[in-house]
Amino acid sequence: MTRVVVLADALLEQAEQLLEDYEIGDGMTGVVVLTDALLEQAEQLLERGINPIQIAEGHELAFKLAVDHLEQISQKFEFGVSNFDPLVQTCMTPLSSKIVTRCKRNLAEIAVRAVLAVADLGREDVHLDLIKVEGKVGGSWRIPS
Repeated sequence: MTRVVVLADALLEQAEQLLEDYEIGDGMTGVVVLTDALLEQAEQLLERGINPIQIAEGHELAFKLAVDHLEQISQKFEFGVSNFDPLVQTCMTPLSSKIVTRCKRNLAEIAVRAVLAVADLGREDVHLDLIKVEGKVGGSWRIPS
């Protein structure tokens, strides 16, 4: 095994241990914890005299291994303009741990409709620069009784 592979494996193990110690909701905490783990590990490796290029190559290899693993365990689902509920369900996941959790379905539907409005499903491309988000003062998500 090359030194880069050993470093990549060590980085993945360290990150996995740290991620198990934290409750993760929408992914942001996980990203921060993982980044922190990678930087701490890289700092220790630098202090031991390991070349920064080797550390970077180790990070790159670890990234590729992680992406390969995610592709193996991912679940694909069909969706379209008339069947976008799977996208809404996916979009609701990160909204579950936010202050907007009570209106997450409405917000998810708005987001999915906005993306589908500018998506080229044939090319699997989305023109995100065509979506504009505007904040409005006042109003409510509650439907009057």
